[in-house]
Amino acid sequence: MNQQNIDYVLRSVEQRDIRFVRLWFVDILGRLKNFAISPEDLEVAFEEGIGFDGSAIEGFATPEEADMLAFPDASTFQILPWRPSHNGVARVFCDVCTPDCKPFAGDPRDALRRMFHKAEKAGYLLNVGAELEYYYFPDEHTPEPLDNVGYFDLSVSDAARDLRRNTVLTLEKMSVPVEYTFHAAGRSQHGMSLRHAEALSMSDAITTAKLIIKQQAYESGCHASFMPKPLAGEDGSAMFLHQSLFDHDGNNVFWGEGDERYHLSDVAKHYMAGILAHAREISAITNPTVNSYKRITTGGDSVPQYATWGLRNRASMIRIPVYKPGKQLSTRIELRSPDPMANPYLVNAVTLAAGLDGIERKLELPPEATAETLKLTDRQMVEAGYTPLPRSLKEALDVFEDSQFMKDALGEHIHSFFLKKKRDEWHKFESTITEWEIKHYLANS
Repeated sequence: MNQQNIDYVLRSVEQRDIRFVRLWFVDILGRLKNFAISPEDLEVAFEEGIGFDGSAIEGFATPEEADMLAFPDASTFQILPWRPSHNGVARVFCDVCTPDCKPFAGDPRDALRRMFHKAEKAGYLLNVGAELEYYYFPDEHTPEPLDNVGYFDLSVSDAARDLRRNTVLTLEKMSVPVEYTFHAAGRSQHGMSLRHAEALSMSDAITTAKLIIKQQAYESGCHASFMPKPLAGEDGSAMFLHQSLFDHDGNNVFWGEGDERYHLSDVAKHYMAGILAHAREISAITNPTVNSYKRITTGGDSVPQYATWGLRNRASMIRIPVYKPGKQLSTRIELRSPDPMANPYLVNAVTLAAGLDGIERKLELPPEATAETLKLTDRQMVEAGYTPLPRSLKEALDVFEDSQFMKDALGEHIHSFFLKKKRDEWHKFESTITEWEIKHYLANS
């Protein structure tokens, strides 16, 4: 723990009249949890952790093994700008540990940190940028668009212009750098691009951004939803991740000087090949809900349905953005399959694990998917050697369950809980009688 960071936090709490410090952490499904402590307990929290009942957090512990410790990460300290400045409130992300101060196997931050350390030992640092898509609705029960505006439109009928502005300003006050924000393709759909950072910081930033997007929407009298496919006939929402590896000297090792078409190094190509090789195994993590697969199966030309890669090809699972001369540090790949209900810590952990596996084994990329590839039928795609992504949560879980790679990447605790929880979710969905079934079968039976 960096003592300078701790000293800065303790001074800030005293000087800024902070009366409550919220200790944030996420559960295995990516849901944000917290409890508040007084400033008087903060120094002890840094040194010894703060105890809490882990059995109250689904997937953390049984009542017999309930004791957990939350250790604040001083580098994540921020004051919550929507709370009053008098008797203010701050937050800090925490690492969850067992009573003997060892990292808890069910902590998603630790799962990512373990994989990050593995990359560091190999000489790499993972940088990630993120683009989040989401919808605004009148409330959490009414999925009706608030506007009739399209992609990048500048329109007086864009009902959420000021809401997006206030959200960006709030995020910047919490040191979450927003690159740009825009109206997305769907009616009432919006997007926000977060500037790149190392993988753990970006996962914290995504978690923070999702809360603030929902918080600002609530204060404006509407509801922000990260549901992957809330409206039939409208675009689904994604969580695009832009990844690159740097060495310890600050060089982007994805940059390939001799590659005139893609400008990618062999390391980058092996990394991509690793992700594509494990694409079906990681799908349960990148697309973790029943609804996730409505986006994939009905998403049209901009949603990946196969483990493919391509230059500027938005239907590919991995897209290679256009190279800008002199911008070697910006060389990256864009992972287009994840959706915003995925746990960002676990997504970055498993994609990094897959990429490192590709580098270690020197895996080769399959043929590039081009515009002509989009014209192929499903049968022709399979015959051409392209691997289809799962088309349902059940299919994804079947692959996930049998994957030793995923057990190793996530650890047994996270793997087993996630599998059980999501199997339960699928069984509940399977046993639900839908309105569509009633409409089509009740009168005609």
